[in-house]
Amino acid sequence: MIRLGLLGYGAWGRNVARVAASTPGARLVAIADPDVRRRAEAAVKHPGVDLFGDHLELISRRDVDAVLIATSAHTHPEIALLVAAAGKPMLVEKPLALDPDKARAIADAAKRAGVIVQVGHLLRYHPAAELLLAVARDELGPIRSVAAQRLNFGRVREDENVLFSLGPHDLSLMLQLFDSMPVSVAAHGAAFVREGVEDLCFVTLRFPNGAIGQLHLSWLDPHKVRRLTVVGERRMAVFDDMEPREKVRIYDQGFEPDGSYSVYGENLAHRTGGIRIPPFAPTEPLSVEIAEFVACVDEGRAPRTGADEGIAVTEILFAAQRSMREGGTPIDLA
Repeated sequence: MIRLGLLGYGAWGRNVARVAASTPGARLVAIADPDVRRRAEAAVKHPGVDLFGDHLELISRRDVDAVLIATSAHTHPEIALLVAAAGKPMLVEKPLALDPDKARAIADAAKRAGVIVQVGHLLRYHPAAELLLAVARDELGPIRSVAAQRLNFGRVREDENVLFSLGPHDLSLMLQLFDSMPVSVAAHGAAFVREGVEDLCFVTLRFPNGAIGQLHLSWLDPHKVRRLTVVGERRMAVFDDMEPREKVRIYDQGFEPDGSYSVYGENLAHRTGGIRIPPFAPTEPLSVEIAEFVACVDEGRAPRTGADEGIAVTEILFAAQRSMREGGTPIDLA
């Protein structure tokens, strides 16, 4: 039985606590949050769980085997280093850090301590996203482009902009789809509501094989959109998380050579086939994520979203933020 401690009982921490308390093979034994009202709420929803106002009190507990970090993003490096120093595995919610140097410091500290770091790139644990990756590998052919839209009329944060708040989800999936890091990134954005905190962003990523990735991120949209379109050489696929059941659709569409024409432009036949909607078993992604963390701690193995992926995503986000604040200048990542 892996005994879990949770740091942070805010909007997302409440979800983490709920799932951790019901994860097979684990037991939620402690929660820490400096806000007395949050601790009072936790006491009602999780009776029997020890509550602390100081994170270090929880981290130092001998009856806490592993730590879930659901605090604000800017606090991740300081807290993660304390957890590593205590020799405890950790699940850090996204992003791992707001600066790639600090993300690397977390990874180095964990490596020295011999403990795992799992990063909460939740989309990688979505069963429909897993299905999309399998479809891309087996049916789509070489990936030419991936376009992601993550929009909502949402809460503007103080410590992280829309790029760092929403971007990790789709970037983690793009890294798998393209199986490589981008060679450059360019971004445009604006802070309309809170000065210095961008609430709208457009990002273009260029990959080694000439493929392109795009992100449209916004807290200022009247529609909630969670859509990712993958264009392959043979077929195309769309993952729409707002669909209640039919989340992945495969389109048998593309261009193929047609020898009946002599002019090159006419030598491409437009193929329009059917649409297939493969089934999948719906499971809450957060439950999959925490179950994998518990299994990795128990078995001593690496998670699918480890520190290396956390660093890669942070590097891309940091470069995109630099580009955005330099008027869209492309930043070389090679």
